[in-house]
Amino acid sequence: MTVYDCQDAGERSAGLDEAVNALGRGALVVLPTDTVYGIAADAFDPRAVAALLAAKGRGRQMPPPVLVGTPGTLDGLATEVPAVVRDLVAAFWPGPLTIICLAQPSLAWDLGDTDGTVALRMPADETALALLRRTGPLAVSSANLTGKPSAHTASKALEYFGDTVAVYLDGGRAGGGTASTIIDATAERLTILRQGALSRAELAAVAPELAEEDAADAASTGGQADAGATPVDERAVPAGEGDGPR
Repeated sequence: MTVYDCQDAGERSAGLDEAVNALGRGALVVLPTDTVYGIAADAFDPRAVAALLAAKGRGRQMPPPVLVGTPGTLDGLATEVPAVVRDLVAAFWPGPLTIICLAQPSLAWDLGDTDGTVALRMPADETALALLRRTGPLAVSSANLTGKPSAHTASKALEYFGDTVAVYLDGGRAGGGTASTIIDATAERLTILRQGALSRAELAAVAPELAEEDAADAASTGGQADAGATPVDERAVPAGEGDGPR
């Protein structure tokens, strides 16, 4: 287990190299994002994803979201993407917006019990993006044990996971510490599953259908992100977030 100070250019470069190597061999990595710290695994390595869930103390019923390094990755991972989702991506990626889409059926991955969906986000953090652009999509959950507060620092994540994680990328205190906003785009109408760093008003400026929440939706979600089988952990639900992504 090694901690790299990514606020130092030399250590950041070495840390990214080692993180790429660790993820490639199925190990776990902790990285900063614009919301909270996340714990990451290769999204296409089922054993690594299982190790991530085990490290957090959760099962397949709470699959992790997937972080991407470019908006263009959306079409490689999701299908039947509505035009309004593309508008939201153009406006808020990179940033604290997680979008649940229908997953491409041909993808050779196993994130858990997703019911054919995937929660996607592009974080606005240079260290995270630098890693994602080298590794491709990563399964990333909030860097906390289930039921515990989210980690806003690498040292807190280290306290949680210790040697279970191979590489810690320390980028200082993470973002604003507020969870991403989660939108479900798998039905005919968009639904806000969790209001986070992005307000309804900000989203409605791009997607007017989100201007008013349907009362039935509010009742069914209870304002939470982890309803049903949808993969809305997203540090998406850091303690308090999705264990409610990262």
